[in-house]
Amino acid sequence: MPGQVHKHHRVAHVLADEIRAGVHADGSRLPGEHALRERFGVSRTTVRQALSALGEQGLIETHAGIGSIVTFDGTPLDQQLGWTRALADQGTELSTDTLRFERISDPELAAELGLEEARFIALDRVRRLPDGDGISLERSRVPAVPALADLPERGLEGGSLNRTLLAAGHIAASSDARIAVSGLGEKDAGLLHRAPGEPFIRLAQVFRDADGEVVEQVTSLLDPSRFQLHVRTGRGGHS
Repeated sequence: MPGQVHKHHRVAHVLADEIRAGVHADGSRLPGEHALRERFGVSRTTVRQALSALGEQGLIETHAGIGSIVTFDGTPLDQQLGWTRALADQGTELSTDTLRFERISDPELAAELGLEEARFIALDRVRRLPDGDGISLERSRVPAVPALADLPERGLEGGSLNRTLLAAGHIAASSDARIAVSGLGEKDAGLLHRAPGEPFIRLAQVFRDADGEVVEQVTSLLDPSRFQLHVRTGRGGHS
């Protein structure tokens, strides 16, 4: 593991120096993951960890070619920060109730995602305003690969699942989303402290890495009076 950490810092350092020196002009794209792996003689995980480090330094943006940007009261939420931190930075204080954080087996979801292995990390959370009303309910499912299998025991980095996945080298390169508006059922209404039947946005997303492997599946219920979705299209990558 120490060698792997050293490698990704070395790759990030070289690329950072090149970016600052203008080798990769502002707005241009870095070489693809395969090219970087060949150049540095490292694994896919090492390349992705290096790209994550560059993203945290603000030197590159990692984004999907087709995806959705979530806004709260008109302000885009930074997925890398995590929603609670992003909202706090714009002056909205939230509390987060973790309803479930455990390893599960879900053959039906595995079949839907085209996975042979049915083991997942399940993370269900409600985010609340100071008055106790829930504004979002998120049910995340992450394939329980060896690097993440102990996640319920060791917890999330900075309380953010996205930051935890980035640190592990699991970087979403594309997403597929299904969006609908429907009334809350009895159970979800109780969890959110809202009235049954109240309309909420239902956002179901599957995030995949550059090789098409599933990074995360998440179904979110969002208060439509506070959240909006902006769909982004075009070619994606690291810029």
